[in-house]
Amino acid sequence: MQLTPLRGNRGFSLMEIILVLAIIALLIGMGTAMMKGVFGDAEEANAKADVRALEASVMRYKTKGGVFPSTEQGLEVLIRRPSSSPQPRSWKKLLKREEDLLDPWQTPYKYRYPGTINDDSYDIYSIGPDKKEGTDDDIGNW
Repeated sequence: MQLTPLRGNRGFSLMEIILVLAIIALLIGMGTAMMKGVFGDAEEANAKADVRALEASVMRYKTKGGVFPSTEQGLEVLIRRPSSSPQPRSWKKLLKREEDLLDPWQTPYKYRYPGTINDDSYDIYSIGPDKKEGTDDDIGNW
């Protein structure tokens, strides 16, 4: 019994393999570009939630200590007892880590008292992904 090679059954050519790989790379690139917007939305939502949580912590600080922290003291008073005035009548650590004061873009959240946007209270905000204050991507308690 003699084996004869099948003439119609041959492998893929190098050109066909390159074409398939190019199509796969194109699909991955398009998927990555579409996901970029999704990740940006998640970071923005995270920053908004962080601002609300920081607001609650500042209100707890005020309730327990009797005063709002000054702009100079900033949000660090939620982690460390302030050494400058105004001194709270009672102090308790309200945040566990320094990282809790960083926005999703690894920039510290800003605090102003009295606020310039909320002139009857305080401003807490992130300067957003562009890392420039006063632009449209700033996220705050206003």
